[in-house]
Amino acid sequence: MKTELFYLSLTAAFTGLLWVPYVLDRFFVRGILGAIGYPENPKPQSLWAQRLMLAHTNAVENLVVFAPLVLAAAALGLEGGLIASAAVLYFWARVVHAAAYTLKIPGVRTLAFVAGFAAQAMVAVSILMH
Repeated sequence: MKTELFYLSLTAAFTGLLWVPYVLDRFFVRGILGAIGYPENPKPQSLWAQRLMLAHTNAVENLVVFAPLVLAAAALGLEGGLIASAAVLYFWARVVHAAAYTLKIPGVRTLAFVAGFAAQAMVAVSILMH
């Protein structure tokens, strides 16, 4: 498998699993019925879980941009080199972003977000210059 497609798949899998810890927190905080039902005044989740939910939303929003760019690059035959490096950078930037957001490390969170955006830009520019 090409590096860029491997890391895109890894990113999609990671994004798809980010909900697990905050849903488990919901079970612990609210109990099973409170977590699966629609309580009138639900107990708030732990602060870290609330931040992870926001990180998950951000990851989904950015994957919607990144995935089509990598797939378009692959369809155009642009592979390896810059595209592969961008995919690796994007994956690790999203992992760091989620961790920094969850652990409330604002400077690191922002740098990770910018690194992910730079990876998106690298792929977009490569496609547009093709």
